[in-house]
Amino acid sequence: MHSNKTYRRTPQEPIASGYGKHSTAKEVLQEINLSDKVCIVTGGYSGIGLETTRALAEAGATVIVPARTIEKARNALADIPRVEIEELDLMDPASIDAFAKRFLDSQRPLDILINNAGIMVPPLTRDFRGYESQFATNHLGHFQLTARLWPALKQAGSARIVSVSSSGIVFGGVNFEDPNFEQEQYQKWRAYGQSKSANSLFAVSLDEFGYDYGIRAFAVHPGAIYTDLSRFLSEEELNNLDFGMDLKTEEQGAATSVWCATSPTLEGQGGVYCLDVNIAKAVPTVQDMPGVLPWAIDSDSAQRLWQLSEKLTGVKFDLEQL
Repeated sequence: MHSNKTYRRTPQEPIASGYGKHSTAKEVLQEINLSDKVCIVTGGYSGIGLETTRALAEAGATVIVPARTIEKARNALADIPRVEIEELDLMDPASIDAFAKRFLDSQRPLDILINNAGIMVPPLTRDFRGYESQFATNHLGHFQLTARLWPALKQAGSARIVSVSSSGIVFGGVNFEDPNFEQEQYQKWRAYGQSKSANSLFAVSLDEFGYDYGIRAFAVHPGAIYTDLSRFLSEEELNNLDFGMDLKTEEQGAATSVWCATSPTLEGQGGVYCLDVNIAKAVPTVQDMPGVLPWAIDSDSAQRLWQLSEKLTGVKFDLEQL
């Protein structure tokens, strides 16, 4: 790890973005031409990810969608132009490496990486390393994927990485002592909160480490949307879910991701958590939501998470001293 002397993190406070919670991905991309851009959107074949893929492709980008279920992805993406479907399982390190190698072998720069795939509150499941599935899929898999794709991101010269978090951060930050629930009993919401806080913290470190290469990173809360993500919830749990927010459509949910990935307004900015197509305000407690909580944007925690992620995955980013 190296620290950057010239790096300044963007203030965590709203700006005049010109958009709001009801803006759609299509509206955000209205004036933007992505015809020479290459994007990867994990989970880009269902829910918010599908709308993210659609909006980017319709704005001219080539979008690679890694999928665990190729057939499902093919059916979902059949009507969208310029999409390439590739196999990837975020719980399987070998699958991540194989996907990244195929992409690097194509020698294309990677302009936009949207780490969007995720799972929410499944029963306790572990990968073959013994890692809890939400932390493994939502964070560690994306950590490894981003590290492996780093050469292509650097090659782009001004790449952007979007880390899709959620209001699940309310359930708590990263438990550095016991991230995989080996000591304490598994709590599905606590594990989900940890993984979503990790998504946000990852963007904090990534932005600093990518700065010298023109790579900027953002964390995004898409809004409250009912998608396939809630498949592990009972009817009763679904009814009790209230994050104090109006529900959005999937098109509105994708808006903040594509804004962070493409907006000229964010030129020279990064390392912030965004919400409703704007930079979110930092709030001190859960009662003050919506916004972003301290444990999801704390620089020290972000560095700690980076070190923990390197240790758990055995993967290091190629961050040579400049």
